[in-house]
Amino acid sequence: MDLRKLKTLIDLVADSGIAELEITEGEGKVRIVKFSQSVQPVAYAVPEAAAPVAAPAAAPAAAAAPAAPAAPSGHAVKAPMVGTFYRAPNPGASPFVEVGQAVKEGEPLCIIEAMKLLNEIEADKSGVIKEILVENGEPVEYGQPLFIIG
Repeated sequence: MDLRKLKTLIDLVADSGIAELEITEGEGKVRIVKFSQSVQPVAYAVPEAAAPVAAPAAAPAAAAAPAAPAAPSGHAVKAPMVGTFYRAPNPGASPFVEVGQAVKEGEPLCIIEAMKLLNEIEADKSGVIKEILVENGEPVEYGQPLFIIG
């Protein structure tokens, strides 16, 4: 199955209400599964539950304060797919962008690996990188903000 056809199928699943799609073509077989965004916060909440009772109450309040001003202060570049976020083209290379760096529309910002395919994510707006919201190697969900461009 060619790469364009596979990307089209991934986009179809991402944009529709379908949770899973499996296609067999010749001897090749492709299975695309869309995970809901509600699953991810539960996975990240588990380590906080092991902390003392006072810490989880303080952590959401501290996390909410920086997150609230970040949204209105710039344009959020969101993940177009589910996958693993990488800031650089390969492990030893320098990152595509850093905070404070000016970017132009169409310039690569990161890579999202999905189903062993590396998808370059480009800036959809020109500006300056104000914030990088995801750590290298972290899983990302469809629609999750990755960068703030001001």
